Amino acid sequence: MSEREEKQETIFTFEAPPGYREGERLDVYLTRFMQNATRTKVKRGVKEGRVTVNGVVVTKSSHTVQAGDVIVCRVMRPPPITLAPERIPLEIVYEDEDLIVVNKAAGMVVHPAYGNRTGTLVNALLYHVGGRELSMEAFEEEGLEDESVGLSVVNAAPAAPDDPAVRPGIVHRLDKDTSGLMVVAKNDVAHVRLARQFENRTIRRRYRALVWGVPEPEGRIETHLGRDPRDRKRRAVVRPAHGKRAVTNYRTLEAMAHTALMEFRLETGRTHQIRVHARFIGHPILGDVAYGGDRIRSGPDTSHRRAFFRNLFARMPRQALHAHTLGFVHPRTGAEMDFTAELPEDMRYVLDQLRRVEGGEA
Repeated sequence: MSEREEKQETIFTFEAPPGYREGERLDVYLTRFMQNATRTKVKRGVKEGRVTVNGVVVTKSSHTVQAGDVIVCRVMRPPPITLAPERIPLEIVYEDEDLIVVNKAAGMVVHPAYGNRTGTLVNALLYHVGGRELSMEAFEEEGLEDESVGLSVVNAAPAAPDDPAVRPGIVHRLDKDTSGLMVVAKNDVAHVRLARQFENRTIRRRYRALVWGVPEPEGRIETHLGRDPRDRKRRAVVRPAHGKRAVTNYRTLEAMAHTALMEFRLETGRTHQIRVHARFIGHPILGDVAYGGDRIRSGPDTSHRRAFFRNLFARMPRQALHAHTLGFVHPRTGAEMDFTAELPEDMRYVLDQLRRVEGGEA
């Protein structure tokens, strides 16, 4: 069956509030509110007659949205996600009846979504705990309990009609290409108590990264982060009214000639926070394609040096960012728990090469 034949129609309804005065184009308005939608796809849907405004089909993306407008969209979506246990190797750092601390490998997506239906950390965790296969509908059933899943079901269901993510056990996340420590809840009580620590910012998280240039010995970055208006998949520093407060502390652990090994400590946990803040202070993370770290940003831009970094990036095809330490209060016993995961092999290799080749340059 083709991808088009497999897709199913889903209806979304939006109502512009009485106080709405922005007068945005229809495609801009819908793109802002529809998760995982691009403006190009929205324009195509409008042109195909899949959008009505106040009961009338509108085929022009430039149509102006006004206060009180009721907008109905008919969207073709892939079929619902089925969450299946998969036998995928995991590095379990610690486990008890309440939680699992795992050292996530770079390249592993945390939970299933339309673009990554299998091979995720959640699929591997379900197998590890002996969990059963689950459909998205199962999370909507009354009475679904953590004992039957093997992982907590708090906030496990999709958060919105157009959000396909299914995430049992997941208290916090790491980007696909960021490696390192995560804590996973095995039951609902543990999940709630761990989540409260994240909300209260008492979780102790330190990351290590290789960056371009040599930053100050230490510093604090405080901005507001929101969606990048030029690319919806990225985040950017924005005005306070358009984003959420984000605070990152940093210190330089080791300086080479034109790169450095840094430690970042989070006070808040916004999407891509460290990556955006590193670029904001002029020191993007090595290998970070989304935020400008995949090309020479410091030091001589010679053919020899470009070849050197091409080889490094081939060995480490991701941002050089690793969740190095994680600390929290155990949700049942109240004991202080602290864990460390040393740099993975690809980052160690790149760091060793930087020390060997550029460590002594003036």
